Amino acid sequence: MAITAAMVKELREMTGAGMMDCKKALTATEGDMDKAVEFLREKGLATAQKKASRIAAEGLAKVVVSEDGKKAVAVEVNAETDFVAKNEVFQGYVAQVAEQAMETKAADIEAFLAEPWKFDTTKTVKEALAAQIAVIGENMNIRRFVQVEENNGFVASYTHMGGKIGVLVDVATDVVNDAVKEMAKNVAMQVAALKPLYTNRSEVSEDYIAHEKEILLAQIMNDPKESQKPEKVIQGMISGRINKELKEICLMDQVYVKAEDGKQSVGQYVAEVAKANGANIEIKGFVRYETGEGLEKKEENFAEEVAKQMGM
Repeated sequence: MAITAAMVKELREMTGAGMMDCKKALTATEGDMDKAVEFLREKGLATAQKKASRIAAEGLAKVVVSEDGKKAVAVEVNAETDFVAKNEVFQGYVAQVAEQAMETKAADIEAFLAEPWKFDTTKTVKEALAAQIAVIGENMNIRRFVQVEENNGFVASYTHMGGKIGVLVDVATDVVNDAVKEMAKNVAMQVAALKPLYTNRSEVSEDYIAHEKEILLAQIMNDPKESQKPEKVIQGMISGRINKELKEICLMDQVYVKAEDGKQSVGQYVAEVAKANGANIEIKGFVRYETGEGLEKKEENFAEEVAKQMGM
C-alpha cells in the first residue's frame, strides 16, 4: 500500500512523533493506522530506554494552587535542553504532571511513577513519561513533587524566570484580603530571590549550630592574631558570626528585599502587614524548587546538535 503524505500527517497529529518515524511506522504496518500508533508506542518505550543515560538538568518547576487557595503542589520535571523546556508540548505535559501530583496519595516519587496516569489509566505515570520521551526526543525525568495544604489561611505561589524557580508559601491567617495576599506574594518573591534554607530559627537543628561553631572556631584558631584573643572574646565572635549566618539562611530573619530602610526583616514586614489589617499571620513554611538544582548540566553546542540531527 502506498504511504501518502496525508497519512503521515494524520499519524503525526495523533502521536506527536516525528515525520520520518511516522513514515517508518506506516511502512512497517502497511498503512494500518492503529498498528502504526502501537508501533510508535513500542518504539517510544525503547527510545526512552536508549535516552535514559542522557543528563536531564533543564526543565520546569511548576507550581499550582487550588481555586480556594487551600491546597497547592510543586513539581519539577527535567529535560536535557532549555530549548525543549520552552516547548509547548513539554509545558503541557508538565501541567498534566502537576495536576496528577495535586491529587496523588503517593508518599514518594517511586510510588508516584507507579500509579495510573490520570489522562490514560491504561498506563502508569512512568509509562506515560516514556511515551513523552519518544514524542519530544529527549531524556526527561519527573524529579520531585510536594503538596502543601493550609486550611487556616492559604498557600501563595510565585514562578520566576518562566519556571526556572517555583515557590509556595504556607500562610496561616485569620484575615485574607488583597493586602495580605500581596504580602504573601512578596514573601514568595523573597524566597525565590534570596534562597533561604529555613523559615525561622526554631527549624535550625542544634547539630547544625554545633557544627558551624566548630568550623568557625577552627578558622579562628588558624588565624595567628585572632587565636590569641581571650576565650570570652572568641566565643563572642563565634556567636556574632552564627547570628549573621542565621540572618542569611532563615527567611523571617532575612532583610526584606523591598525594605525602604534596608534594615526591616521579613518577620517585621509580616508583623507590620498583620497589624495594619487586624490579622494574626504566621508564615508556617515554604517550598522552593529550582530547576536542575544539584544536577550536573552538560555543555552543548546547539548548532552542532542541529547539524548532527540533519545529517550535515
